[in-house]
Amino acid sequence: MNVPKAYLEHVAIWVKDIHWHIRFFEDVFGMTMREVDGTPDEPRQYWTLGGLQFIHAPAHDGPEGRLAHLGVMCEDLEAVLAAAQRYDVKEMTQGRNWLRLPDGLAVECIQAKPASCVAQALAINPRAEA
Repeated sequence: MNVPKAYLEHVAIWVKDIHWHIRFFEDVFGMTMREVDGTPDEPRQYWTLGGLQFIHAPAHDGPEGRLAHLGVMCEDLEAVLAAAQRYDVKEMTQGRNWLRLPDGLAVECIQAKPASCVAQALAINPRAEA
């Protein structure tokens, strides 16, 4: 059986104060802007180099935390979607690459371009000694 390969590309989080989060993660971890939805002064969403996506939601008070979705980079999106059909997942309104898991977690499946970058990312051992 050929198992699809993928890695977590980003985690999306609802935040009440998006500017605070942007400053904190840039100042403390050096995670600068990769992309912004809106403007840097008034962002609706903000992605960092480092895998975080902040979604501005001033009124969000979810009891289970503020996780919006997981963004997973896939070597072969079609193989991943086919494999997912063996489980009780639902396609979300955002598109066929968005899956709602039975416990409510949302997963955005993204086709990696080039596909070989998935193997390169998975080959990194962050705990290996230099």
